[in-house]
Amino acid sequence: MFGKTLITILALLATAQSASIPYGLIAEQEGRIVGGTPTTITAHPWQVSMQRSGVHFCGGSLISSTVVVTAAHCLLKVTVATLRVRAGSTYRSLGGVTSNAASFKMHEDYDSSTKINDIGIVKLQTKLTLGTNIKAIALATTAPQHGAAASCSGWGSTSYAGNSYSAKLLYIDTRIVGRTECGSSSYSYGSKIKDTMICAAASNKDACQGDSGGPLVSGGKLVGIVSWGTNCALAQYPGVYADVAKLSAWVTKQL
Repeated sequence: MFGKTLITILALLATAQSASIPYGLIAEQEGRIVGGTPTTITAHPWQVSMQRSGVHFCGGSLISSTVVVTAAHCLLKVTVATLRVRAGSTYRSLGGVTSNAASFKMHEDYDSSTKINDIGIVKLQTKLTLGTNIKAIALATTAPQHGAAASCSGWGSTSYAGNSYSAKLLYIDTRIVGRTECGSSSYSYGSKIKDTMICAAASNKDACQGDSGGPLVSGGKLVGIVSWGTNCALAQYPGVYADVAKLSAWVTKQL
């Protein structure tokens, strides 16, 4: 009896480990991007750390001195009273400046089961002073081509469900995987890839838990928002991002 129970528990754990989950839901496992290279905020000055009660849990991107774009799923379990952002720092826990949230909004049609429309905005109480380490990034209005060079930055986990932490910002160079290609038989997502999603992939590199809401940048514009994936850095499962070009009109309406 004990043996059967143990086998059942192990099977359930294995299933849970392989499930597709949003990258930002395991706040206690924030660490580093998988396969990432140390960088500085000067190279990614739009990057912010989203913090709940002073603890990093997701990333975000400044699109003005008072507005941050992030993933909708990052906003599911926060309140205005506990939400703030840190900007202008290479380190997620110190330096730069912090600003409390004045308000936030998730896309009205965000669906946590399909992960469609995974975008939201945070409006800040304090206007940030833009400069070398704090800059706004433009929203893409057209999706980059399949194979286009891109980069992703953040403070997320170095491995799926890992517990390795990095105080310092990391980034990866990656390549865009177009929506059609990402949903094709070349990969293993199939119909899970919806029309508000775009993908990116690189060998042994990926965003992971704690990177959710962070930027995917191509051609100097914000083209994606870290959304979800199956584990992290698996060959058949590119990272999946909210497609900013598809969702930019919604963002503009909120400003």
